[in-house]
Amino acid sequence: MTGVPAPPAQAVAPYPLLDERNVVAYLERRGLLDLVGGCGEPRAREVSDGNLNSVFLVRREPDRPGLAVKQALPWVRVAGASWPLTPHRADAEARAYEYLSPLVPDLVPAYHGYDPPMFTLVMEDLGELEVLRAATVAGRRPGDVGARIGEFVGALAFATSDFGMGSQERKALVAASVNPELCLLTEDVLLTEPFIEHEHNHHVPAVDPLVRALRSDERVQTAVSALKHAFMTRGEALLHGDLHSGSVMVGGAGDGGRVAVIDPEFSFAGPVGFDLGLFWANALIAALRAEELHDPGLAAEHAAQVATSWTAFADAVRAAWPHRVDASFGEGYRELWLRSVWSDGLGYAAVEAVRRAAGYSHAADIETLPPPSRDRATARVLALSRTLLAERAAVPDPAALSDLLHSTLDDTAR
Repeated sequence: MTGVPAPPAQAVAPYPLLDERNVVAYLERRGLLDLVGGCGEPRAREVSDGNLNSVFLVRREPDRPGLAVKQALPWVRVAGASWPLTPHRADAEARAYEYLSPLVPDLVPAYHGYDPPMFTLVMEDLGELEVLRAATVAGRRPGDVGARIGEFVGALAFATSDFGMGSQERKALVAASVNPELCLLTEDVLLTEPFIEHEHNHHVPAVDPLVRALRSDERVQTAVSALKHAFMTRGEALLHGDLHSGSVMVGGAGDGGRVAVIDPEFSFAGPVGFDLGLFWANALIAALRAEELHDPGLAAEHAAQVATSWTAFADAVRAAWPHRVDASFGEGYRELWLRSVWSDGLGYAAVEAVRRAAGYSHAADIETLPPPSRDRATARVLALSRTLLAERAAVPDPAALSDLLHSTLDDTAR
């Protein structure tokens, strides 16, 4: 959700909280204020947009990016102290940036360090970029975002897997990256609640029969159980953990078409297909939005992000393969593993799409459509998701997914 209120005044944090009045002094104490370029006195502006964190931009000139300061709150912003949440999620975000910064420096904001007692990260101000979901809703074209996300996931997955990291070092990483509270949040909101009757769920009345059919389908329930168990037990590599279109920033031509991934506070060691699947779900939802707005060209561009991200991911893994730390993993196994990641990605795309249509946090791509289009798009999301969960084995590659997407559009139209 966005635009949520600040916590009640009576909520008291166990560590000092930052605000617009003290952020500049905080940066000065950390010796980082000189990184804010430009002329004039530095000023802070709060841009917090979400449930969990306070975010401030510190600039000397209004239109010249400076630094971003992000502090994890000890509660969910909408509820304050009545809904506590560990601020140690900032530890996970810092750990992710420490791995990502040398791996894909052009695909993450420049990272300037972490202050554990304050649960505060300082990084590049990306104020000239736009959140991918907002750009999609505004009708902008996706460009090469899919390819860049594939590169991102491929680099992180190989480097932090048993292919790219020695066994003892990787086991230490898996142990250090345990993120119990945010993983539980994902297990509940993404992998459990949308598939049962739950107070967090909501959907438009027009799709009530589809939702009931989805939740009563034994094949769907079995598939979701398998995906949930894999999420809970299979620590293949370090993940971003929340790689939807709200966690990707994009620039226009004036920004060189930059793509930057942000907010890895859900990071943990899990199944690689999870990160890909969340991105795919949001790309497919964007395609369905464009179809409802009678722009088939734009719809095709959004849908193609699945194929381009998958190709870039697989290419990154294959290119890195000669550098694997254990040569006993042969090329035949590499291809077998890639097929398993594709299958996992489809499954996690389906559960993410169900969550965005009938769970706790809906996609603005759909919610901002006029009601008849919104209802049709929601129905199409649910129909596609049910097929992906129940018949995933029949979708072996991006071409088969494209065929399924078009058949779902035709079936729902009829």
